[in-house]
Amino acid sequence: MSSLRRFALLCAVIVLVDVQAAGAQTPTHALSMFGAPALAEGFAHYPYVNPDAPKGGGIRIAAIGGFDNLNAFTIKGNPAQGLGLTHATLMDSSLDEVGVAYGLAASHAAHPEDFSSVTFTLDPRARFDDGHPMTADDVGFSLAALRDAHPFYRAYYADVAQTEILSEHKIRFVFATTGNRELPLILGQLPILPKHFWTGRSLKETTLDIAPASGPYRIAAVEAGRSIAYERVPDYWARDLNVNVGRHNFDTLRYVYFGDDTIAFEALKAGDVDFRLEYSSRLWATGYDTPAIAAGKLKRETLAFETGSGMQAFVFNMRRAPFDSRNVRAALNWAYDFEWTNKNLFYGQYRRTGSFFEGSELAAHGLPSDDELALLAPLRGRIPDAVFDTAYANPITDASGSNRAHLRKARALLEADGWRIIDGKLQRDGKALTMEFLIVLPAFERIVAPFIRNLEKLGIDAKMRIVDASQYQNRLTDYDFDVIVASFPQSLSPGNEQRDYWSSAAADRAGGRNYAGIKDKAVDALVEKLIFAPTRAAQIAAARALDRVLLANHYVLPQWHTPHERLAYWNRLERPDPMPRYNLGFPSIWWHAGGER
Repeated sequence: MSSLRRFALLCAVIVLVDVQAAGAQTPTHALSMFGAPALAEGFAHYPYVNPDAPKGGGIRIAAIGGFDNLNAFTIKGNPAQGLGLTHATLMDSSLDEVGVAYGLAASHAAHPEDFSSVTFTLDPRARFDDGHPMTADDVGFSLAALRDAHPFYRAYYADVAQTEILSEHKIRFVFATTGNRELPLILGQLPILPKHFWTGRSLKETTLDIAPASGPYRIAAVEAGRSIAYERVPDYWARDLNVNVGRHNFDTLRYVYFGDDTIAFEALKAGDVDFRLEYSSRLWATGYDTPAIAAGKLKRETLAFETGSGMQAFVFNMRRAPFDSRNVRAALNWAYDFEWTNKNLFYGQYRRTGSFFEGSELAAHGLPSDDELALLAPLRGRIPDAVFDTAYANPITDASGSNRAHLRKARALLEADGWRIIDGKLQRDGKALTMEFLIVLPAFERIVAPFIRNLEKLGIDAKMRIVDASQYQNRLTDYDFDVIVASFPQSLSPGNEQRDYWSSAAADRAGGRNYAGIKDKAVDALVEKLIFAPTRAAQIAAARALDRVLLANHYVLPQWHTPHERLAYWNRLERPDPMPRYNLGFPSIWWHAGGER
């Protein structure tokens, strides 16, 4: 064989190996976990936007507290609201589809059938607002810097084993495992940071320096702790992409900081704030009787979406006794009187949450299905027996405020753990059962106080401590609390974030979201089954199985939810109608009624 022929054969082998490594899938305009995306390549715009929405005008949004940081990727300090507006991602998630994203900074993506890697091809037009081209090197730098700076990103991207810069505009991420169908989409969510700015700076530290923007907006003005304003980048390279048509319509967005929510609400009524998501049932029921509402200038409406509400709950820190006891945690749920609270404090507007995937098809109902049992049966003996024969249900009172029967059940659970009333206090081994509710929102004071009174009837010495946002965040970072109020939002395609919520590996990692301190190999196994589900049906079964085990262990005390979003906004703002199925899309798909094209 001639040397030239041997060389040609060697080149062919190299090409074949590279094709096999990259995967046989043809680069595509979209990524989808299951099935084909709804929109074909070259689609004009998302179906839920108004493609003729006028550009112009400004909007003012209330924020609470203050900020001292323009770096959203560190656990230190208080980052300003709205920083996500300045960051582009490789792909853009559809608000009308589950587990689907379309090309943004990356015009195309590809992965092999075994999901062992993903390759992104950047749009060569992509650039930061200071004119620097956006390259594969920036993308690779972003992943490394984020993982180094924040424990959440360390966990979220933990399965990325290797980054390969293939060319100026092409990058491949090689995974440590195969079969994780969500991982390509997760990499598509990667915020793209300017390497030329962050070189020589630490993403771990706070800063008030303004980084070049890769997204549709850039920071225009900063009054540290008081307000931050963003302006639409006039020559944003991606403004005419199909995923951006009808979006990013406001010329300016300004977040104005207020000392507390009461002042922020008054600012809305005075017209100094344009938009508000209302979380207070009391204000929704009694606070909007104003001339502006009567005249139709200030609008109020409720919108329902198909995403579900996830879980909001009292979270017990199991790193501390006695919250490491399942009986104690279950007893606390029996002592909580939601029905009285809903009737007397919430004007009957809420429903009790009974699932970590509340309101979606991922929520467990009734007894386990055959598909769920296939996942749960190997864990028998390591998970509560109730998972197999009892559908989870929160205690229900008659809302009279006299829940003696429930308190007797709570006392029985506590006594089973050796707790006894001595001198009017619940004690065991000479130590009283004490607990502190750590609260950052003063509005929760009136909600926690009745719960504390019920706990006192059991002999529990319960107190409430209200702290400012900075102190609260520091204590959360270090898990320095007994009980907090926390939310666990869920997408309709849950994946790697579940490790940060529930896994043993996250329990002692500072700044994570496993607030409860769960260390349970059975939970770990179900989380992995969820992440590596090969089909949508398998994903649903794994989510429901995980839901059952989390609920049966009483890791949290479920609170409440509304089946819709409550909005108040001035009539100078407009929104699409109909709205997308899964998200409010604010402020991205809204516009100013007085704006100009």
